[in-house]
Amino acid sequence: MNRADYDVVVVGSGPNGLSAAIRAAQAGLRVVVFESHATVGGGVRSAPLTLPGFTHDVCSAVHPMAAASPYFRTLPLEQHGLEWVHPAVPLAHPLEDRAALLHRDLDFTAAQFGPDAAKYRTLFRSLTRHAEHLMQDVMGPLPRIPRHPVTLARFGLKALQSAEALVRPFQDTALRAMIAGLAGHSVLPLTAPGTSAITLMLGLVAHTHGWPFPRGGAQALSDALARHLTALGGEIVTDYPVRNLRDLPPARATLLDLGPGPLLNLLGTDLPAWYLSVLRRYRYGPGVFKVDYALRAPVPWRDPAVAQAGTIHLGGTFEEIRQAEASVAAGRHPDRPFVLAAQHTPFDPGRAPAGQHTLWAYCHVPPGSNRNMTAQIEAQIERYAPGFRDVILHRSERTALAYESYNPNYVGGDVNGGQATLWQLLARPLPLPSPYRTPRRGLYLCSAATPPGGGVHGMCGFHAADLALRDARVPLRVSERVHSTHTSNSSATS
Repeated sequence: MNRADYDVVVVGSGPNGLSAAIRAAQAGLRVVVFESHATVGGGVRSAPLTLPGFTHDVCSAVHPMAAASPYFRTLPLEQHGLEWVHPAVPLAHPLEDRAALLHRDLDFTAAQFGPDAAKYRTLFRSLTRHAEHLMQDVMGPLPRIPRHPVTLARFGLKALQSAEALVRPFQDTALRAMIAGLAGHSVLPLTAPGTSAITLMLGLVAHTHGWPFPRGGAQALSDALARHLTALGGEIVTDYPVRNLRDLPPARATLLDLGPGPLLNLLGTDLPAWYLSVLRRYRYGPGVFKVDYALRAPVPWRDPAVAQAGTIHLGGTFEEIRQAEASVAAGRHPDRPFVLAAQHTPFDPGRAPAGQHTLWAYCHVPPGSNRNMTAQIEAQIERYAPGFRDVILHRSERTALAYESYNPNYVGGDVNGGQATLWQLLARPLPLPSPYRTPRRGLYLCSAATPPGGGVHGMCGFHAADLALRDARVPLRVSERVHSTHTSNSSATS
């Protein structure tokens, strides 16, 4: 490595760091990525966490926003080994007497909700018709002038509501529970303004792109991004912890896939006081406690339809999930937590030995929690899959505190990179039109603590790199291709 031979240096090889590096390499610049771990990926990694022959996803496990990402969709990732696996049903939300199933087909999904079918269809019909335009505006920095203001306004009128307000017109218990589960991904109380935004986006993406995952494990997505970067001439240096900017070679631009907490640790007081003050006020959300299971047999769901789903939300009715998430927000560990689970092996059997299976499951906990929630998670699974404990071969557990140790960006175990409140969506990490810039010339943030926020989509890295290239007066031809992709595909979305 020639320490004086780079135009762009990127710290961190999560999806945003790799996206920033690819964007710069596409512009013909000399790029290097430094990663502290032995493998690339950040929150998109796989590992044999339980028994030999079992592959588990360390952090993210299902990737609807990656499949819908306006930037990822312009990249030839399939040529670098990425294959998306689409379960028969993107999402199931079981209750004691039935399950709500979120299908790709909007009308088929709506039909199960009886008198609420027409209202559900109306809620999502206009969004799915204009999905590409909406993604173009929502997946960028805010505030800014939208390219499609009417579409964004229609979305915004609903998205600004709380999930509790969104669910109010619906009477069907299963539909109300499904909405609660979607809203639970916001990791906010369901009474909080703006929790409808994640509900609508995840439902929209399910109907337009599905909720797929990479064949062989989440690592396959990171590896495909890394291979594409190296094919463009970029370099990746692993096992290289960066403790000070002096550890990095000089470059025209340095992009940090770091949140405010790790950034403060890296830079100390080497930034203006006003900027440091803003970073210190940045709010992180609850953490997660996760269990990975090696199973001798498939999960014995009471309702066989649940076995068709890749993602399962467990937690009961809307009211139960509302109570669980309110407890976490108040700093308590719920006895009946909202559990998010993913079963990969029914659709990707290569992740386990023949006839055996994996299950990935987590729940929300107060920030920095070190409490083991295995018993509570398994009790929720047993509610809808009696006999689940009998098929467990081995389990691997990780607390919120352990997640922060694994990845310093997960402050307190917050895997979303900061609270997704309305304010922190508009001011992430500060209320400026270009929040990716720091006061230090040539230094940029490209992490999930910048717009459009958490999720595996790479758009934070893409926008940060675009800004760095504009500042360096490098042509933005790829950016133009991303926008034209939106335009050309918009009429094909149904």
